[in-house]
Amino acid sequence: MSPMDLERYNNAWLQAWTDKDVEKLVGFYSADTVYKDPQTAGGIEGRDALREYLTTLFASTPPMTYKPEMVWGIEGGFCGRWYCDIGEGGKDGKLRGFDLVLLEHDLIKHNEVYVHKLEGGN
Repeated sequence: MSPMDLERYNNAWLQAWTDKDVEKLVGFYSADTVYKDPQTAGGIEGRDALREYLTTLFASTPPMTYKPEMVWGIEGGFCGRWYCDIGEGGKDGKLRGFDLVLLEHDLIKHNEVYVHKLEGGN
């Protein structure tokens, strides 16, 4: 993908996270995807397991608004940094995150998420 395509892809993907749209979101991932974030130390394998995880996660979290900051194309995918407001206007906190995304046929084959809390904003 070109840098512009990667940016559009990342923006649409993060919007699906913001919207908590499970079906749209899992549509970005391959059937045999591997997903890792701070809550899934061992990782999640497969689109169906990811769907189950996201359904539970989204039901138990406040609104979260993801704002892309930068995207770097790498061999086989991209890395992206983003900010997230938790709750209305970030009243419940703010995060800065970084994703490693490896693509296969424009689907996410491997996704690792690194996150930390921000004090007082970004």
